[in-house]
Amino acid sequence: MATLTKKRKAAVAKFDATKAHSVAEASKVVKEITTTKFDASVDIAIRLGVDPKKANQMVRGTVTLPHGTGKVMRVLAIVTPDKEAEAKAAGADYVGLDEYIEKIKGGWTDVDVIVTMPSVMGKVGALGSVLGPRGLMPNPKTGTVTMDIGKAVADSKGGKIDFKVDKAGIIHTRVG
Repeated sequence: MATLTKKRKAAVAKFDATKAHSVAEASKVVKEITTTKFDASVDIAIRLGVDPKKANQMVRGTVTLPHGTGKVMRVLAIVTPDKEAEAKAAGADYVGLDEYIEKIKGGWTDVDVIVTMPSVMGKVGALGSVLGPRGLMPNPKTGTVTMDIGKAVADSKGGKIDFKVDKAGIIHTRVG
């Protein structure tokens, strides 16, 4: 049987696991009991009790958190030259078209979110074998393929998270 360390015993003593905590109380408890020397993330797992095999019970969406997630997101905007200024003004880290498509074909994926336009999806679609497994492929359902590039970039930089129910009916996502 595993024994509890001193730090773990002190953390367990600081909160009551049998009591239901509000979000504000829970965030205070998390800040109190943390012993790490780095900025750790706070994840949430919610069991919904749905059967995702049935199409009408699939739960998927996006939400913009009011205070962000605390993580600095690197955003690539693959847009036509007339939208480059809008993307840069909104805070995109990388803006371009053909040069970034060539870099991605070469294996570069040093970004967290890729935002693009519907007219450019023909070129970006060819990158599916590189972007798909990493979860970077732009998708109209998640708001990363849009004509309003400035809003999409600002949302991505400001703490927009995607959530999707897994095969067991549970949503896992980072909230802080």
